Amino acid sequence: MSLFNDVWSLLRAHGSSSKREQECAELWAGYSLSMQQQIYDAIRVKLSQKKFVHYDPLRAIQENAEALSSQTLSYAEYYRRYGTTKECDGWHMENPTGQQVIYVKQSINN
Repeated sequence: MSLFNDVWSLLRAHGSSSKREQECAELWAGYSLSMQQQIYDAIRVKLSQKKFVHYDPLRAIQENAEALSSQTLSYAEYYRRYGTTKECDGWHMENPTGQQVIYVKQSINN
């Protein structure tokens, strides 16, 4: 819950109303810990860079969650696209099942 408190503090300092705190807490609880961290980091960075973050805290969380996207390619798809198995262009190799290698590219759309 402390990560929620951290993001909530950022949003309150940004001018968000406390009216939607419970709704935000419920939305926040639906994200994985990893996704929560990414959302928090995205909001923190945008605010520090004076980029737009919605004043409605619920929309701020939702919009930053939607802006985070992960792309995946199978080993064969990656090789067809790049002609190599070497990591490049922001892609990295993962083996989440221990059986099959995939390539993942994480991007934050601003």
